[in-house]
Amino acid sequence: MEQNITKGDDIFGHPKGLLYLFFAELWERFSFYGMRALLVLYMTKYLLYSDQMAFGVYAAYMSLVYVTPMIGGMIADKILGFRKAIMLGGVLMALGHFFLTFEHPIFFYGSLSLIIIGNGFFKPNISSFVGKLYKEGDTRRDSGFTIFYMGINIGGAVAPLLCAWLAELYGWHFGFVLAGIGMLLGLLVFKGGLNKNVFDNHGLVPDDSVYNRKIMGITQGNLIVYGAIISIPVFACIVYFHEIEHYIVWVVTLFLTGYIVYILKNVGSSERKKLMVAIYFTILYTLFSAIFEQAGSSLTLFADRNVNLVGMNAAQTNSINSGFIILLAIPFSMLWTSLNRINKSPNSVIKFGLGLIFLGGGFAIFGMAGHYVDELAKTPMLFLITGYLVLTIGELFLSPIGLSKITELSPMKYLAFIMGVWFSANFYGHYFAGKIAKLTSVPDGDLGLFSRGILGDITEFVTGLSVSEIQLKEAVFHQLYTYVSVYSGFGVLTITIGLLVVVLSSPIKKMMGNVN
Repeated sequence: MEQNITKGDDIFGHPKGLLYLFFAELWERFSFYGMRALLVLYMTKYLLYSDQMAFGVYAAYMSLVYVTPMIGGMIADKILGFRKAIMLGGVLMALGHFFLTFEHPIFFYGSLSLIIIGNGFFKPNISSFVGKLYKEGDTRRDSGFTIFYMGINIGGAVAPLLCAWLAELYGWHFGFVLAGIGMLLGLLVFKGGLNKNVFDNHGLVPDDSVYNRKIMGITQGNLIVYGAIISIPVFACIVYFHEIEHYIVWVVTLFLTGYIVYILKNVGSSERKKLMVAIYFTILYTLFSAIFEQAGSSLTLFADRNVNLVGMNAAQTNSINSGFIILLAIPFSMLWTSLNRINKSPNSVIKFGLGLIFLGGGFAIFGMAGHYVDELAKTPMLFLITGYLVLTIGELFLSPIGLSKITELSPMKYLAFIMGVWFSANFYGHYFAGKIAKLTSVPDGDLGLFSRGILGDITEFVTGLSVSEIQLKEAVFHQLYTYVSVYSGFGVLTITIGLLVVVLSSPIKKMMGNVN
């Protein structure tokens, strides 16, 4: 059985391997978020897709990006190991970004498919690798994951700024090329860590005999590579025919439920309770993701159409959230370390509740921008920035802590798969985020669901905009209303759920045993 790394040659109080995983993930996220910042605008402005079509493709792509980690996690657990899975995923993602430079529907949807498949191998296994750096019960774990999370967001902050700048100055495809270069740099950093043996003997092929076992004359290790290539047109078709995605949701749900029930039956009572808490956290993260992930879709169009932007374009606003995480991640890491030292740190369940409360508060602030709309239906940029600040605080209460707790709550035998389950929250979240985004795009003359009944009352209270006065204005004000009404309604809902999570935290904490 593998033992977690414990070496005396730590860097800044953390294992040396964290530094390499930090930079590998930074560059991988640079590529991912650089492309993501351009995608909806590229579809609506260059490919001339309707909002509904663009939201559908975006939601299908982003949700599938987070369902494949379940498969990639299982394959790494059983056959590939972390190292080979990460390298395979990185190569596929780099190819996906570079192929976006070819102007043809086959390359467009094929590129999205390559990134979907590659992320499935890369994402869950590099996060699980971080957990291997710390012994069970190591108080540095939450701090280490927060630092790792900062790496994610350095890439997420810089990429939209640079890729969007290149895309605007020289053309969309230059932005996509830069994203691909970022992925290659991530691979080089990770390979450098392997060459310097900073990961000791961790992440290797779990069982050489299983890896080399031949099926029809081909080793299982090579079959996985061939299978990844064969699945490219499958995922491309799912994104293209995104209207059928709800069938994928049902298939994934049945698969997840069945496999989780199997795991629950094969672990002890203590592990079973902890795993149930991991599932509870994943459900809360799904809600968080569905609201939060308006950032790459409806919030980008809101910024483009209804915000007086200063110093950046709409695509570049995708860097605001990550920029705040860079500023706040180290202070939060120090905060958790200090509170742990004096046994005053709130438990993880309360942190999750607070994360939801802050997320809802951020979206309520987006809604409040309606109080200060000008004659062109534009709102002050201050509300966009302040809203991002507040929801970023919520993210720091929830996302990195969730990553850390999943590695502690999961049975070690199924760690990579359960990490994939955690990332499935993003699959469901993006699926529902697409539905929420579509609520901001309604037919002419219809102000949407949040203009009626008690939801209309909440909208008017938060935004200061009444249905009667908006209906007398031109269409651009109707579009503004649909944005701020949706943000207000879901903001209030999320705050309410967060409060309930905090109030009902005690029985969940008991199920966690010795995990805080």
